[in-house]
Amino acid sequence: MGDVKRTQVTVVQPGEGDTVALPGFGAVFKLFGRDNGGEVAIVEHPFAVGVLTAAHRHTREDEHSLVLEGEIGFRSDDSEMVLGPGGYITKPRGQMHAMWNAGDRPGRIVEVITPGGFETYFRELGELLVSHANSDAQDAGPLHELPEFGELADKYGLTYGNPDWMDDVARRYGLNAPSH
Repeated sequence: MGDVKRTQVTVVQPGEGDTVALPGFGAVFKLFGRDNGGEVAIVEHPFAVGVLTAAHRHTREDEHSLVLEGEIGFRSDDSEMVLGPGGYITKPRGQMHAMWNAGDRPGRIVEVITPGGFETYFRELGELLVSHANSDAQDAGPLHELPEFGELADKYGLTYGNPDWMDDVARRYGLNAPSH
């Protein structure tokens, strides 16, 4: 059968997993695509109060989100909803979407990404944020205006945008401006 990667038993205990700190929105890696032939990745995302992710579109992946804690808002093209613990949504590739903490306490979701591979974007973004914070690049302007940020998004088939509904979502929920 060749070098087909077979999925192995993978166990990550509660509170465990490799982490990346992103402003208000982190990533805790539970399953890497590299461990199952690229079929799927699973990442847990904590949401601080007031967090709104930047609107973005995936060209290669679908994201399936299950809310674990708090009240998390989702907008994917024209569909918008707030889900509590146990709520589930699929955000299909090709749709502009964003997520936010719609409540007054921290939230947390599990994101199942199909196919796997995109999860490494969060690590690379975290490294870029650290590099930007520790360099003279801050004088060059906001992170999302740096060529390295655009190159990283291109590498992962990701586009960022500012759809008409972003300002309205931020206003209605009293959210902080999104950070990339």
